[in-house]
Amino acid sequence: MKTLIVEDDFTSRLLLQTFLSKCGECHTAANGKEAVQAFRLAEEREEQYDLICMDIQMPEMDGHAAVEEIRTIESLRTRRASRVIIIMTTGLSDEDNVRSARELCDAYLLKPINIRKLRSHLQSVGLI
Repeated sequence: MKTLIVEDDFTSRLLLQTFLSKCGECHTAANGKEAVQAFRLAEEREEQYDLICMDIQMPEMDGHAAVEEIRTIESLRTRRASRVIIIMTTGLSDEDNVRSARELCDAYLLKPINIRKLRSHLQSVGLI
């Protein structure tokens, strides 16, 4: 499994990286802009990500905008049919953020991240 962790908070990024690196290769990005660049580069190299864990509140570009751009990139490609699994990992629990994220994401996990819930979701979609 190849994962991109998009998180501006070091502690949250480290927690996810520590767990997910046991499942495969992990890359990190500190904001949505870096995430889109990393996703685009992986696509160009045909080394696509299987999973993206995306925070919402970040500098440069927030998680919602980054996910929208990633889904647009996916819709334009011709070689790979499957979509990357995107899990929104955030401290925001308000209805607007949850609803907006669920339109384009596969799951929504609140911080602090519960590793058991994350593992359960990854198992349910066949990533681990």
